[in-house]
Amino acid sequence: MRRKRAAQRALETPRAAGLAGVVFALLLAAAIVLIRLGMPQGAGAVTAQAFTNSERRDSLQSALALVPFAGIFFLWFMATIRAHVGAAEDRFLATVFLGSGLVFTATLFGAAAAAGAVLSVPHPAGTAPAPAYWDFGRHFAYTMMVGYGMRMAAVFVSVVSAIGHRLGVLPRFLTALGLLTALTLLFAASNVPWSELVFPGWSLVLSLYILVASGRPRSRPAPRA
Repeated sequence: MRRKRAAQRALETPRAAGLAGVVFALLLAAAIVLIRLGMPQGAGAVTAQAFTNSERRDSLQSALALVPFAGIFFLWFMATIRAHVGAAEDRFLATVFLGSGLVFTATLFGAAAAAGAVLSVPHPAGTAPAPAYWDFGRHFAYTMMVGYGMRMAAVFVSVVSAIGHRLGVLPRFLTALGLLTALTLLFAASNVPWSELVFPGWSLVLSLYILVASGRPRSRPAPRA
């Protein structure tokens, strides 16, 4: 009887934990939007003088407050994916899965710390941060998040799609969506503003699928060649 209850709890875990992916997707999307609004990039980027605007500072501070929670829920999201895959996971792909996910979390926190450094540099009220501090902090944050973080996100998405296809635990539309998402993050994120939003979008779709799939009995198909 105890074994039966333990087995039932194990089957219920992915469905409950699947909400972590939904929360992560919403938090990351909100943080990206707020950072884009507070610290835009490109030719029309806001200058250090314009950063004295309290609305821009509040937008960035709100984004930085969301980032730690997004990282925490991302770790739970990774655990949810592993629970959905089950004991049949491939060790080679699982290693890349874990490595890319952890590096993405580290770069996410590093980018947030760099952006926070811009806010923490002391300067008289109503005046702009020194241009050197402003430019360094802004460019470092974008390089960490877009240049490195989104590449690691691309690896993460591609390996999840490969695992899902190889073991047959994800439908074809999700593996195809994962491939398109990975290509976008890998080649377009640095040049196309707002394209990094495809990562939380993919995470949301995958989380909703896991929530639905874990709510019905699963007969795991044979791994695909």
